[in-house]
Amino acid sequence: MGAAERTRAADAERRVVVPAVDEVGDPGEGRGPRWLDRTLESRLPDLVRIRRDVHSHPELGRQESATSALLLRVLRDHDIPARLLPGGTGLIAEIGQGERVVGLRADIDALPLRERTGLPFSSTLPDVAHACGHDVHLTVLLGAALALRRAGTLPGRVRFLFQPAEEVFPGGSHDVIAAGGLEGVSRIFALHCDPRLQVGLVGLKDGAITSTSDQIELLVTGPGGHTSRPHLTTDLLYALGTVITGLPGLLSRRLDPRAAAVLVWGAVHAGEAANAIPQEGVLRGTLRMMDRRSWDRAETLVRELVADVLAPTTAQYELRYKRGVPPVENDPASTDLMRTAAQRALGPDAIRLAEQSTGAEDFAVFLEHVPGSFARLGVWDGISPRVDLHSSTFVADERAIAAGVRLMTHTALAALSAPHPVDRSTEST
Repeated sequence: MGAAERTRAADAERRVVVPAVDEVGDPGEGRGPRWLDRTLESRLPDLVRIRRDVHSHPELGRQESATSALLLRVLRDHDIPARLLPGGTGLIAEIGQGERVVGLRADIDALPLRERTGLPFSSTLPDVAHACGHDVHLTVLLGAALALRRAGTLPGRVRFLFQPAEEVFPGGSHDVIAAGGLEGVSRIFALHCDPRLQVGLVGLKDGAITSTSDQIELLVTGPGGHTSRPHLTTDLLYALGTVITGLPGLLSRRLDPRAAAVLVWGAVHAGEAANAIPQEGVLRGTLRMMDRRSWDRAETLVRELVADVLAPTTAQYELRYKRGVPPVENDPASTDLMRTAAQRALGPDAIRLAEQSTGAEDFAVFLEHVPGSFARLGVWDGISPRVDLHSSTFVADERAIAAGVRLMTHTALAALSAPHPVDRSTEST
């Protein structure tokens, strides 16, 4: 075994060494209120067990029936009213009284990939895994619900939105909204695991913190023919090649460079024989951008450019453009509330400036309706190699659960006590 292989083996061995459930610490211990400290003292081991149970039994989008049933049972066992969404996966819970309603959201679905972490509670399914940290997200939200249940009288209501199907399109945010999840909500908050940040740190950012993500599928057709006589037919592979190389460059010249448009092809299929021009081919990819205004005109521009590029080739085509989600646009006032909450929950040095991610997030749909903010929760243990989200070897340090519970609990309290956000739809122009 060479040096590189030994290093990788040692890293893999270190990743599977996890603390016992009762040994998972709390990086914000002693940063009350006291009822929050007591909740974590008594419930943190149970929360870790729940997280490990969900992690080992992952479910894909709109198939999260066992996960939803588990959450529903725990909430009702603690006298927290909750109901399943009409589709049978995902749920809405609420505590408190009064007109003010603050929303806290977590996603609950897994990804269609094989886990290779070696954790003792690894996925029991061969090709489904919680490689994006949604098992941590739902556990944090559950812990916040249990903590706020012990808070006594709240100055309003806190609504807990356990959203299904964040990883699919269209996302489960639409299911939550259709079920009345945002009715009366004045602000909404969420967090996401960030393997670049160490446990105990929180990434915050005003404005856009994610990008868009649209899917493009191009089907081209022609009569086919012999590769020795391309002039007598339509050379589909040449046509596909002109789109593959030409469209990304053309977009960079037609969109504002500040939109940082990134078109990347993920799949191309056409033909089998080396000496036969095929009759059809397909090209698939994603288009991501940082700017909402550019996103609003992207589909029209892509359709125009594809037509221009393919016109000289005589290929027939069908363009399927699936518009995804806009960037998550954090409301500055709501982000300020999370900043205050993070300092109270984890200390004055816990805040980091988050970069705008090129990934997309279904939470953006909620922010189209209600102001709010989306934070990044540190889950790196500070020792192991950093492994990105959606990787088969992604591991979250479970101390992040307590940190997340503290952050979301303090955020709900701060938002309930803050002035109502301005309803800009009623402002005069």
